[in-house]
Amino acid sequence: MDRHSRIVALLKVLLPLAALTLLSTVFLISRSDTPEATIPFARQEIEERMRGQQITAPFFAGTTAAGDEILVTADRVTPGRQDNPTNATKLEAILKLSQGGRMTMTSETGNFLPDQGEAHFTGMVTITTAGGLVVETEELRTQLHEINATAPKDIRANGPFGTLSAGAMQIDSLSPQDTVYIVFKNGVKLVYDPSKPER
Repeated sequence: MDRHSRIVALLKVLLPLAALTLLSTVFLISRSDTPEATIPFARQEIEERMRGQQITAPFFAGTTAAGDEILVTADRVTPGRQDNPTNATKLEAILKLSQGGRMTMTSETGNFLPDQGEAHFTGMVTITTAGGLVVETEELRTQLHEINATAPKDIRANGPFGTLSAGAMQIDSLSPQDTVYIVFKNGVKLVYDPSKPER
């Protein structure tokens, strides 16, 4: 066998071996990636989503007859019991009044009921107005189609005038075109602080 024939015979063996080596290297490199790194959800979150139905980031947006804008959002809503059909977390309502001003209502938990035209804030409820008034209570029931909210439990408020406590509170207006009022009820106690600037 001459030299040329020996080289050809050797290449017939070496070239297929080199090809197999390259292919095996490609597969080894592709297997080194961890599949968990490409999953956008944590394992605990996936398990929670599989346990029950839920709506993520629901919202309601509407306008009252007076032109006030209402926006209600939540992080998550899950089904509840018959007497409490939904459970919402991180509930927030933003009211932009047509006559000027803004009011924000937030709570860690609550009920989001757009089919009934209501949102219920529970737990630590905070109401903040553009005028600097901050109100805290344990429960707030609001309408979604008009500016109307009721807080039936104890109220603690802090504002430009000082501090205030009461047994209940109502946010309402006398008519759709009238000014929105915050009315404190049931044993109102006001501690006026003259050092605070009046607005």
